[in-house]
Amino acid sequence: MSKAAELIVKCLENEGVEVVFGLPGEENIRFVQALASSSIRYVLTRHEQGASFMAEMYGRVTGRAAVVSATLGPGAINMQLGVADATTNSTPLVAISAQVGQDREYKESHQYVDLVSMFAPITRWSADIPTAHAIPEMVRKAFKLAETERPAAVYLAVPEHIDADADDYPDLGPLPRNVVRADAPAVRQVARAVDILRKAKRPVVLAGHGAARSGATAALVRFSEKFGIPVANTFHGKGVMPDDHPNSIGALGFMRHDYVNFGFDNADAVIAVGYELQEFDPVRINPQADKKIIHIHRFPAEVDAHYSVDVGIIGDISESLDALTEALDDHVFTADPEIPGSGLLAEEFERGQQDSRFPLAPARVVADTRAALDRADVVLVDTGATKMWMARLYPTYEPNTCLISNGLSTMSFALPGALGVKLAKPEAKVLAVAGDGAFLMNAQEIETAVREKIPLVVLIWEDGGYGLIEWKMDLELGEHHYVKFGNPDIVKFAESFGAKGYRINSADELLPTLQAALDDDGVSLICCPVDYSDNLRLTDRLGELDETL
Repeated sequence: MSKAAELIVKCLENEGVEVVFGLPGEENIRFVQALASSSIRYVLTRHEQGASFMAEMYGRVTGRAAVVSATLGPGAINMQLGVADATTNSTPLVAISAQVGQDREYKESHQYVDLVSMFAPITRWSADIPTAHAIPEMVRKAFKLAETERPAAVYLAVPEHIDADADDYPDLGPLPRNVVRADAPAVRQVARAVDILRKAKRPVVLAGHGAARSGATAALVRFSEKFGIPVANTFHGKGVMPDDHPNSIGALGFMRHDYVNFGFDNADAVIAVGYELQEFDPVRINPQADKKIIHIHRFPAEVDAHYSVDVGIIGDISESLDALTEALDDHVFTADPEIPGSGLLAEEFERGQQDSRFPLAPARVVADTRAALDRADVVLVDTGATKMWMARLYPTYEPNTCLISNGLSTMSFALPGALGVKLAKPEAKVLAVAGDGAFLMNAQEIETAVREKIPLVVLIWEDGGYGLIEWKMDLELGEHHYVKFGNPDIVKFAESFGAKGYRINSADELLPTLQAALDDDGVSLICCPVDYSDNLRLTDRLGELDETL
């Protein structure tokens, strides 16, 4: 047994790690051996990319860094997509891979690439463990950097000679955990924000991913209710302001000027709560760069010409909102709170509930998905036309219950990511929603779910093509090319893995099928044909609204 490998695992246990996702390789067999005799569950996956998405989504819903493990060379490179997705989505993740020993890394060598340099642009910290004596400090640093606001991925390479190190290290052990706490907001900055808001007539709140991570819902609701200020969520912030709250105006981030944008068109002040620029381009809500911006977060804002911050309140987000609420006292905003276009999103959702066409209208699929899930259940929405419909229409009532990749916006994360979410939240029903293009990119992880007995439902929106790219081509080019493909028989495909398969043949079949699959304790795939002819009708309708409102 390698003492160095055992030390790494003890450090992971000390960090509270309960699960490691990955594939073993020749160069990290002793690390895997040490995991086998530890308290940590090792989930063997079918591809390192799938493992990285599992770890990312585990970290997304828990706020604690999960671990993805791979061998050197191709194994490590395969997990880079999920690592990059975690960093751009502000999600804590620790990636650990093998590496060649020091006796080979200075020269051209079998399977050697400079992994530390490759991971550096997509992580907060990328490093090679040079000696067993560095393990406690480097593992502690990795988790501290991954979990500190702003969360991100980190990468550690474990050279082969470290993995095989059998020397005894009686004086080495895990270091105590220390969690960085957010500061209280500065009184002077709160006062400056109050000065801006007392002069504003039509303020609006934009709640982002940071608000979701920090659990700021209660403080946000208090602030919004006291002053009657409307609140929009980013796609990452869905649920921070519950969509059934009267002050909620929906999610912002659609590729065209949507109903929610109308809440910003006439606003003179934007109170950005936990918003991060990678969520969407601020030019979409501040095209003339003339609105007053109040930035409330745990770290300063990125520089952008259309997000020129007038006041930054840096500290605990809930404390900052409560301080602002108290300092504004009984101020009343005199402008008409009615927002042009308000209610249109709900009307569109209600029309979808009644749409009985087949193949199904996207809005009908969204409505039935919402009806099948409770408020605290979790849906992961893959990238594509599927995301455009779910992100804007799916009512969300709690943070981190509608998970979307909007930093890197990668395809193929939802299916493997759902395994990570289910392990993190076993009490919740978990649904992965993906287009047929995204689904097949990581479909092999169905076997992982079946083997590991992780209950899971995948709803596949089937249209036989890359629907979002077709939509974009038709919008901007008036035609589309190279976006169509064929699919396997999803029912037989599911059954070949030992899962259950369903095919929807009428609109009325979807909801009961979803309910039955979600109540099952196994793995189910549901193939639902979708009619995307509404795509262009939606963008045309939004364009017409721009001209009339």
